[in-house]
Amino acid sequence: MTRVVLVGPPGAGKGTQAAALSERLGVPHISTGELFRTHVGEQTPLGREAKRYLDSGELVPDSVTNEMVRERLTEPDAKSGFLLDGFPRNTKQADVLAQMLAESDTALDAVIELQVPEDVLVDRLLARGRTDDTEDVIRRRQQVYRSETAPLLQYYSGILVTVDGVGDVDQVSARVLEALGNRS
Repeated sequence: MTRVVLVGPPGAGKGTQAAALSERLGVPHISTGELFRTHVGEQTPLGREAKRYLDSGELVPDSVTNEMVRERLTEPDAKSGFLLDGFPRNTKQADVLAQMLAESDTALDAVIELQVPEDVLVDRLLARGRTDDTEDVIRRRQQVYRSETAPLLQYYSGILVTVDGVGDVDQVSARVLEALGNRS
């Protein structure tokens, strides 16, 4: 069983790694961004609620995000494991996730932190060429990530594995798989 949370700053490659690792490990990649898009697109009650916040540029509240994740984790393909990307975002969400997993008598196997130097992150994000990705905005997002995520890294210190996130997709995936293999 593989129940893993991927954490890392914007531009660290969480989504890319989750997609690659999902295929290699045979477990679903569960991204909160994708959950939001699916629920909004299908106009579910949770999607309509999330859309109100997204349209005004606000963060979707934990209560809505938690419920989307709870629903997704009950789907058959997630029974044997999953890779979570973008959740939990804070220690309150981590508490809720622990509670969800405890209800099915399971727990996380590992939290993988993709570590990438800030200058590399800035270069990666600038290379995407998005109009809202100015260097100042990118550096501000890095600061927000550090302040919000530092407590989460402490929360998961017992199962946290830090992996060098610099390199091509296959190199980083190999490091993550090795780190996971060393935990079992």
